Amino acid sequence: MLLYMSQSQEATSPPLHSVSVAGVVVREDGRLLAIRRADNGTWELPGGVLELDETPEAGVAREVLEETGIHVEVDELTGVYKNMTRGIVALVFRCKPSGGTERTSSESTAVSWLTPDEVSERMAEIYAIRLLDALDDNGPHVRSHDGKQLIPAG
Repeated sequence: MLLYMSQSQEATSPPLHSVSVAGVVVREDGRLLAIRRADNGTWELPGGVLELDETPEAGVAREVLEETGIHVEVDELTGVYKNMTRGIVALVFRCKPSGGTERTSSESTAVSWLTPDEVSERMAEIYAIRLLDALDDNGPHVRSHDGKQLIPAG
């Protein structure tokens, strides 16, 4: 039986997923840190692929600093989001700014502190919901999308 199970697992390739992390950086006045991505011009929260040798919290702090110039204290996990089409699982953490100065990077063409209303206006729903979820105390939220729109739970 063990031999059979071993062989059947080798015959089918395991699903491949990428894990990314993102930070919802909330300033004392309630504004949220966002970037305009250099590759496609969309507004999103700062984040990226989690390195194999780092914790999710360290990855969030690294990505936010790389893309925005802002140092953060990572607070708590507020959501887990899966892009069903691309196999990307994003872990989103609420953060507090702890220093640094806003600047763009090779990955961002603009860095801005947005109000929740501006987030809803500038971002696609699949990204805006991550910031807005982080503002309530009902998380962590678990959501899936197809790259364009949310997929209802269930």
